Amino acid sequence: MPTESDAGLETLLVGLDAACPRVLDELFEAGVTPNLAAFYDEAASGPLASQLPPWTPSAWPSIYTGVNPGKHGVFGFLRFRGYDWDIVNYDDVREFSLWELLGHQEKRSVVVNVPVTGPPRSFPGALVPGYVAPENPTCHPEGLLDELREVVPEYRVYPPDADDRDEQVQHYRDCVAARGEAFDYLAGRFDPDFGFVQFQVCDTVFHQNPGDWDAVESVYAAIDDVFGQLLVEHDPETVIVASDHGIGEYDGYEFRVNEYLADRGYVETTRDGTGMPSWSSIARERFHTDDGQGGSLTDAVDQAAQRAVATAARAGVTADRVYRYLDRVGLAEPVADRLDPELVRAGTRRVDFGESMAFMRDRIELGIRLNLVGREPDGVVPTDDYDSVRTELIDTLERARTPNGERVFEQVLPRESVFHGPYIEEAPDLIVVPAGFDQFLSASLRGEQFSEPTESWNHKPTGSVAVAGPNVDQQRSIGEPGLLDIAPTVCASVGVPVPHRMDGEPLTVVPTPPEERYPPYPHGGGSGARQRYTAGTDGRETRGEVE
Repeated sequence: MPTESDAGLETLLVGLDAACPRVLDELFEAGVTPNLAAFYDEAASGPLASQLPPWTPSAWPSIYTGVNPGKHGVFGFLRFRGYDWDIVNYDDVREFSLWELLGHQEKRSVVVNVPVTGPPRSFPGALVPGYVAPENPTCHPEGLLDELREVVPEYRVYPPDADDRDEQVQHYRDCVAARGEAFDYLAGRFDPDFGFVQFQVCDTVFHQNPGDWDAVESVYAAIDDVFGQLLVEHDPETVIVASDHGIGEYDGYEFRVNEYLADRGYVETTRDGTGMPSWSSIARERFHTDDGQGGSLTDAVDQAAQRAVATAARAGVTADRVYRYLDRVGLAEPVADRLDPELVRAGTRRVDFGESMAFMRDRIELGIRLNLVGREPDGVVPTDDYDSVRTELIDTLERARTPNGERVFEQVLPRESVFHGPYIEEAPDLIVVPAGFDQFLSASLRGEQFSEPTESWNHKPTGSVAVAGPNVDQQRSIGEPGLLDIAPTVCASVGVPVPHRMDGEPLTVVPTPPEERYPPYPHGGGSGARQRYTAGTDGRETRGEVE
């Protein structure tokens, strides 16, 4: 049991996934979130620039480490070994988190529901993992989940599925309430100097209920209630509210990047039923309808159906051919809405990774990976041709146009202009930025390059931040902050040195502490041995061993 602290809760960081000025302003004006509205009115606040890619699994590690993905090593929901994949976890974050750094300064932390934080490493305090952890995650200290559920029996990482909209929204609200109750209990139990609680369902509601503003208001009203209670119950000296990205409508097209690359000879395809599944299907299988044994109750049925569709595909009866026929008679969308996405994918063309020159592995990465000799298991692009092929791809992708004649991509960037650090080799070779974040990118192959967006609401590159407290200069402009500035701001708010390795800077509204060299990061991560890549004098990458 930790010793009592005289300081109390010095800083509370509240994470609102996908919160952004457009959403918050509308909620404030409607009076839905009076506690958040009052806080923002008093705080130093403004837009918060996200990162590339502006998605949960990479952005939250950037927030809680203060370093870019090239240094922490997480670029999306998936980690890759050659052409194989698995879901990322905290082992893949190869940099100290805020709570570990504060532990070096004898500060205790309580962390609840932050994505990509499990299984946790030891530090002074308590942690209950959030998104991408299993429903019954390993917590810190060991056995904490059982203890927590004795106090908050309904605590879940993921809201359960429901048969109707109202029930689903209530599940979201129940999850929000449980987050607050969990933090209350753990704060009383561990007496932290730093608290961090994150709410994921304010993003989920947009993905699962696009355009349903009543559902959005209901979820945010629940969050607002908990936010107000946290301020009253724990009276933190400094409060920071931050989001990882924004959210908004996508009015453009769905652009199937691999279809475009296949038409230009970069992607080869196969119909053998293998290849990348969609993230939505991975998430559904991993996080929902769990049978208690780690697998989905529908696995056997799904797999049998997929095998049948894949067999039909090899005979030429493919899902994309069926879809085109149904489309001609006006039945494509109603049928597709009732089919499991992986059942459809089993009968469609897939990227043949080993035979392709370049491909999009996963749309969440916003990137193109070259099939490089010596790096990939069956590489076809010679290392001497890397620069020329990549330059050619940049030109090819920059010329992509929508059916309306508009650019698909705002920018196509070499990865070293976006990331820096020892894990840049794990990033896609090119980063693609959809124009206005209004074009929905897809890695699937469906016979056509364009369609209506699969998701009508999705991520935007601007979130929100607000900071308040007696040591915050609320009359001073907050400037133009980005995700990487949150971690050093937390350090400044609790009066500890900012690690020299952080890429961000404390926001100008908080006192700036000195920098300090902390111990080197000692963990190799769950991804095995790593190579360190640094820019040589000629701008090319040179290889050396990770410390």
